[in-house]
Amino acid sequence: MDKLIITAALTGAEVTKEIQPALPVTPEEIAQEACDCCNAGASIVHVHARDSEGKPTQKREVYAAIMQKIRERCNVIFQPSTGGAVWHTPQERGEPLELDPEMATLSAGTCNFGEDVFFNSPEVMEHFAKEMLRRNIKPEIEIFERGMIENALRLVKKGLLKEPVHFDFVLGVPGACPGSIEDLLHMVRSIPSRSTWTVAGIGRHELPLAVHAILIGGHVRVGFEDNIYYKRGELARSNASLVERVVRIARELGRDLASPNEAREMLGIRSGG
Repeated sequence: MDKLIITAALTGAEVTKEIQPALPVTPEEIAQEACDCCNAGASIVHVHARDSEGKPTQKREVYAAIMQKIRERCNVIFQPSTGGAVWHTPQERGEPLELDPEMATLSAGTCNFGEDVFFNSPEVMEHFAKEMLRRNIKPEIEIFERGMIENALRLVKKGLLKEPVHFDFVLGVPGACPGSIEDLLHMVRSIPSRSTWTVAGIGRHELPLAVHAILIGGHVRVGFEDNIYYKRGELARSNASLVERVVRIARELGRDLASPNEAREMLGIRSGG
């Protein structure tokens, strides 16, 4: 099997300090958490920025501060979100791309998202794909429903996504695809054979889907964006603690870990800092 790539999703757009006091929100806190996760075994950090009041923001300058502070401390792959929060406009969501990060997310369709709707029209998807292609940014294609795989493959046919495509199956979001192992297997069987993939299980789905991904050759995303608990009723003390658990399980199962530079090579990412 390929070495295991672990992504740490540090903040998300929905979690607050009221429900998870350890949530990093300032650029300094997010950068420190990113490097703590890197030291624990993560090779990618998925970042949603927060403003001075702790609210989700897609402002270029906030992402720039986070990216700079991370690069000063560690070699982890910085992956900003272009999903933002459900109320951000496509123009706002695209601001982090102006920084030319090595990697960024590209959501491949519209779905119900809790009590809201996460809207991604074909025009929006094509815009982000074209911008990432122009800037040589590696897209991670976010899949919340099975039909989104077909949306991504249409972008491939149009020459807007390069193969092999890297998918992230975000499973267990209320209103979107459930987070059972059967759902994960169906997703994996539906993508081109040369593709790479990561699974992000939401809430209680995080750990069982991570274990299954380790066993069948996929990659794993954990972190406060997806799950704030270490176990039922017990808040995780940090994002790094969730990474550390995946590292221990992977080692017990005989799966080696990818360093950031190895992950770059595996995913075809241009050389980073």
